[in-house]
Amino acid sequence: MDIKKRALVCGAGGFIGGHLVSRLKKEGYWVRGVDITHHEHKETEADDFLLLDLRSESNTRAALGAGFDEVYQLAADMGGAGYIFTGEHDADVMHNSAMINLNVAKVCSEFHNKPRVFYSSSACVYPEHNQLDPDNPDCTEASVYPANPDSEYGWEKLFSERVYMSFSRNYGLECRIARFHNIYGPYGAWNNGKEKAPAAMCRKVAEAEDGGKVEVWGDGEQTRSFLYIDECLDGIRILMKSDCSEPVNIGSDEMVTINQLVDTAAEVAGKTIHRQHIDGPLGVRGRNSENAFIEKMIGWKPTGKLIDGIRETYRWIEEQNIQHHDPKINILDVLN
Repeated sequence: MDIKKRALVCGAGGFIGGHLVSRLKKEGYWVRGVDITHHEHKETEADDFLLLDLRSESNTRAALGAGFDEVYQLAADMGGAGYIFTGEHDADVMHNSAMINLNVAKVCSEFHNKPRVFYSSSACVYPEHNQLDPDNPDCTEASVYPANPDSEYGWEKLFSERVYMSFSRNYGLECRIARFHNIYGPYGAWNNGKEKAPAAMCRKVAEAEDGGKVEVWGDGEQTRSFLYIDECLDGIRILMKSDCSEPVNIGSDEMVTINQLVDTAAEVAGKTIHRQHIDGPLGVRGRNSENAFIEKMIGWKPTGKLIDGIRETYRWIEEQNIQHHDPKINILDVLN
């Protein structure tokens, strides 16, 4: 008999975690999901799902049970710019996420047959002073030190990277670390204050009349790159199968301005949209994933185009928006 590999996905009630559960099931894994809440937008495909707060060490032990072949640690206190960059949630972000990572690293390291651990870090670890020029940001993996992240969220992510690398050196815990650059797609936050730019812009365009306005924080000339969820999952899985123990970027290198992101959503919607620039939290001036190192180390590189991912994301958010305003409407009738 073939013995299925066992995977634990921490943060399975979140956007990337929920998609990852589905991917692992398709690959034949037995999967346990764990989170503090169920997924808001999709039914879990996990074989087992536990509602647990991983800030508790005893809960982390319960989640890991008798052990797993692989552990995917995506659980974190996080959100988009409106959540991370206001400063109002800094203490909770640092405390909650750090406690989870300390517990996961410690408990995983205690197994005789230790699991291989994936940790989802973030491009927010990169120094603010390397991201002041929107046209020429430096997000190469080696540029992370001297450290100067632009948010407490970034500082916690960098701290937790070092936690996992320390447990790797001292206790032989195999770890794989990816610095995500703006992952987006269907089944993510879109209207609760924690949504990121692609979802926020798709929602605003979906709600606007043809010829109407959408609000954009700042002048809209700040740059970012956005990676569609399917390509993110490809990167995670290739990294986990590799021998690469150094932190790597997982992101798109198709850099666009926020204004261009709005225009892309408007093009997908078939609408003429005007931008209204307002004050708001902005984050760094420029950020783009530098993928030379990950391609060299594991052979992964993104190939998708932003407009294709926005098309899928916009369609899903349009469906949610219609249902949100009138739950009695049959979505298939509207979209067909």
